[in-house]
Amino acid sequence: MRNTLKIMALSMLLISLKGFAQKTSAVYKPAKSVDREYKALYVINESDDAKIRAVVRNINNALEDPRLKGKLKVELLAFGGGVEMFRKSNPYYELLMGLKDKGVTMVQCENTLREKKIDKSELFDFVNYTPSGNGEIILRQYEG
Repeated sequence: MRNTLKIMALSMLLISLKGFAQKTSAVYKPAKSVDREYKALYVINESDDAKIRAVVRNINNALEDPRLKGKLKVELLAFGGGVEMFRKSNPYYELLMGLKDKGVTMVQCENTLREKKIDKSELFDFVNYTPSGNGEIILRQYEG
């Protein structure tokens, strides 16, 4: 009988604490922009049209965020299947030009070009090149 009373008392205490915790939750405050410049590296390694368009949309959203507007430096890196984003034969020219006009740097992994036997002439003229996509990720991380 004593154990039953203890369990009931503990249960009532836990229930009341749960209700109290819900009533005193803090109001969410978005992160604030405090630095003069921010850097972002977006990576695409898939050829799926929806994913390519999602990456472009996400970059545009970040560039339009009022906290980051005019402070964000973006690099878009493609390797593996992501090379399809930069091929002249695919329908992404207008989307990518919109990013280019906003200062986004677009970079293609040269390892992918060799492995897939793709010539640089098949890619848009505004694409830059890096020896290794994975190497670029590692080095950019250490640059901040």
